Amino acid sequence: MAISLRQLSYFTALAEAGSFARAAERVHVTQPALSQQIRELEASLGVELVERLPRGIRLTRAGHEVHARALQILSQVNDLQGAVRFHHGLGGRLYLGLIPTVAPYLLPGVLTGIRTRDVTLELRVHEAQTATVLRDLSEGRIDAAVIALPVPEPGFTAEPLFEDRFLLAGSAESLRPFEAEPALTPTHVPPDRLLLLDEGHCLADQALEVCGLKHRRKTDLGASSLGTLSGLVAQGFGLTFLPEIAAGSETAGGQLALARFSPPEPSRTIALVRRASSAGGAWFDDLAAILRTAGEALTATARSAVPARAGSSR
Repeated sequence: MAISLRQLSYFTALAEAGSFARAAERVHVTQPALSQQIRELEASLGVELVERLPRGIRLTRAGHEVHARALQILSQVNDLQGAVRFHHGLGGRLYLGLIPTVAPYLLPGVLTGIRTRDVTLELRVHEAQTATVLRDLSEGRIDAAVIALPVPEPGFTAEPLFEDRFLLAGSAESLRPFEAEPALTPTHVPPDRLLLLDEGHCLADQALEVCGLKHRRKTDLGASSLGTLSGLVAQGFGLTFLPEIAAGSETAGGQLALARFSPPEPSRTIALVRRASSAGGAWFDDLAAILRTAGEALTATARSAVPARAGSSR
């Protein structure tokens, strides 16, 4: 009996979900239908791939091997489909992953750019932290991803899009002590007042790095989104770093105040990433151009609203 791509897809879902019920829900089939496909795959290979447990499954040694190879096969099939789908540039359906500190701010401009260019593109967006979007990209679930450099693992090709500088954010009263600083640097921010996003967000790691800190403070009120974090610091619960692309949205309520650091300003580079094995070309370049235009518009607005500090040549 021949092995089918459907069987491999169902098996990877089972391996990752850990139970037949969750896997069936993930691939939108009934549990008996998924179970039948797994049995047929095991029959074709002549080995048991999973141990059926009272509360889930456990991969056998052969199951781990098949899972690893199935991911490679499905990724290559996705690359083949993508090469044909985007042969003449952007068009059809594209799955794009974005990190949470970029997605809500960049997407409105991206969608406007797609309409302006009259691109016949159906964009499906997946928002998740860097590790998750890169895993989905590696396994072929999405076509490309927007993350902050550097790319933490091999196997990807990155196209830098724009520089996104960090601003110091807090209430007007919280920022007042920094107004007299002739050269404001991240090290001037008291560690016990710095609020960060939850662990796993690359922006939190970057904030610690630019401040020269190795660890969070024990009482850090970590937040799951920049919106929540901005709301906390606007009410005087500390200070945080806010990317320029978020400045317009997060200051719209009028309570959040911003200050610019002296050169060299801390920043991150936002990039569009694809699998190194996938075909680049017109679709990737066109998408990068749309993303770059949207990002540069946001940073230009932020640099106009929060100008360089007095005495700065940048």
